[in-house]
Amino acid sequence: MKVRGLCTWNLGFALLLGLAAGPMHVAAQDQQHVVSLDELDQAAARPVQSRQANQAAVRELLSTDAGQQALRTAKVDFQRVDKAIGQLSDEDLAKVAQRSRQAESDFAAGGFKSTLIIAIVLIVILIVVLSVVF
Repeated sequence: MKVRGLCTWNLGFALLLGLAAGPMHVAAQDQQHVVSLDELDQAAARPVQSRQANQAAVRELLSTDAGQQALRTAKVDFQRVDKAIGQLSDEDLAKVAQRSRQAESDFAAGGFKSTLIIAIVLIVILIVVLSVVF
């Protein structure tokens, strides 16, 4: 009997607190936020966009003639490497993408010969596969 009375009292007290807190909660919602929802959405989307750009940079290097030749030389299937690219951590992917962009930039500027770009692509492939395995 005492337990039931105590439970009823606790429930009543909790309801009373909930009613009292209601207007304060609404007032807090009406306040101006420092960061808008659009800004929060954009901030949340940045890592995804960055990851997609990094994946695209690595795939772009691998899809070049030199990249395809390097894949054939290494006897590695593009699909396997492509799958491994998707499994890289954000940090590893950023590093590989940076190397891929640099290699493409240097090759486009005439800084590398075709054989050197193939060697770089092989290194990128090795990094991708080893990062996923270990």
